[in-house]
Amino acid sequence: MSAIKMKWALRFRIVEKSVVRDKNFLYTIVSYSVTLAIFLNLNSFQSPLVGLVASLIYFVINAVFLGNACLAKENGFFRLMFGVLLLIMFLGFVGWLILIYNLDVIRFTLVLLITTTLSSLLNRRMKHKNATY
Repeated sequence: MSAIKMKWALRFRIVEKSVVRDKNFLYTIVSYSVTLAIFLNLNSFQSPLVGLVASLIYFVINAVFLGNACLAKENGFFRLMFGVLLLIMFLGFVGWLILIYNLDVIRFTLVLLITTTLSSLLNRRMKHKNATY
């Protein structure tokens, strides 16, 4: 493995450990804050850069939550990709449930909040079963 790949793998591993070991719900609060930033961006700023950065942070945090909750013993890339897939499925399912009333900006934000809560609680619940760190 090249030095650059090893450096990025190590950085991701450090980020993943800090997200998974979160005892004070710090990353859950960060995810809620990013959801607020997405909401404000959709209503006021409408900046693609703010939306992209906020969405990337949201996806990384919640994908790590879900990937570790389900597949703690697999390698990091597979956990992240499985977490992204689960996150998209959760977003789709919760969005479908709320779509009955018409999905606008406020309801979209509600979907993000519900999905963050589910991801964080699932990670918290499964952490003691998947103790690999």
